[in-house]
Amino acid sequence: MKPIELHADNFQATLAKPGIVLVDWWATWCGPCRAFAPIFEKAAAAHTDVTFGKVDTDSEQALAGQFGIQSIPTLMIFRDGILLFSQPGVVPLASLNDLIAQAQKLDMAQVRRDVEAQRGTARVA
Repeated sequence: MKPIELHADNFQATLAKPGIVLVDWWATWCGPCRAFAPIFEKAAAAHTDVTFGKVDTDSEQALAGQFGIQSIPTLMIFRDGILLFSQPGVVPLASLNDLIAQAQKLDMAQVRRDVEAQRGTARVA
């Protein structure tokens, strides 16, 4: 499946859907972004059960700021709306496939408990 374009108006709705969402933060002028694009597209074609989205940081500056994007490309992986992974730079295809496999294997009930425990700790501090 081809990656979808994400904008401020569809970003949260896309993340709210059950399952894994990979987000490529990029810009047209960025050489490493252009190098990562075919890798991202190959992974999207191979993992039809995963949503792949791209955010153009030039046209979505407020959204990029909200997520603290300081370097592009940046790859983020969400599952069931929870951010699991964020890393700037080009990710090789084999590594990207491995990251997807790791996200698929996660016990999301445990991840949610861990997130809640961290939020509880943060409130107490």
